[in-house]
Amino acid sequence: MGNKWTENHGNMLVALARHSIAQKLALTKTVPMPDLSDIPDTLLNEKRGIFVTLHKNGQLRGCIGNIEPEKSVLEGVRENAVHAAFDDTRFAPLTKEEFDLIDIEVSLLTPPKKMRFSNTRQMLDQITPFADGVIVEKDRNRATFLPQVWEQLPAPESFLRQLCMKAGCDADAWQTGDLDLYTYQVQSFAEKTSPGGKTHGR
Repeated sequence: MGNKWTENHGNMLVALARHSIAQKLALTKTVPMPDLSDIPDTLLNEKRGIFVTLHKNGQLRGCIGNIEPEKSVLEGVRENAVHAAFDDTRFAPLTKEEFDLIDIEVSLLTPPKKMRFSNTRQMLDQITPFADGVIVEKDRNRATFLPQVWEQLPAPESFLRQLCMKAGCDADAWQTGDLDLYTYQVQSFAEKTSPGGKTHGR
């Protein structure tokens, strides 16, 4: 389990993500670099799995991250924010006109734990909806859903079917047992208001 972050520290990470995107769009005059001096170096330099998610008008606008704890929090937030805005192949690169319309969420992951099971019931018993992120891995195919995805797919069977398809597997591959599953948890921080003051919902 990684170190816990306070809400204030997490809000600074979200501000860092926004600044990183603004820097790429040459908008740093209106979005300065946040002061991170209140965050201990032990937290900023800790290696964690990190995802940065963008929403626009309540719809996904980009999501990129690293599952394994291979980057420091500082590096991961900066890089994944830029990748989520400009390199998510499901979307066109973010524009300056969209910048004030997006909401940003930063998720810090715990290390994944491999599940052990001999049937689907044992598998489902080990997954806690709305708390666990899940990774599906088969051969070279790998995909994950963050715990936030349970809000759109609250039924475990639907959650796993969609995750298998995201990994390029058959929708029912999770029932065959011929794949590996991992779970993890996240601590997430999201913007409450846009720069213009509009209230956001997750």
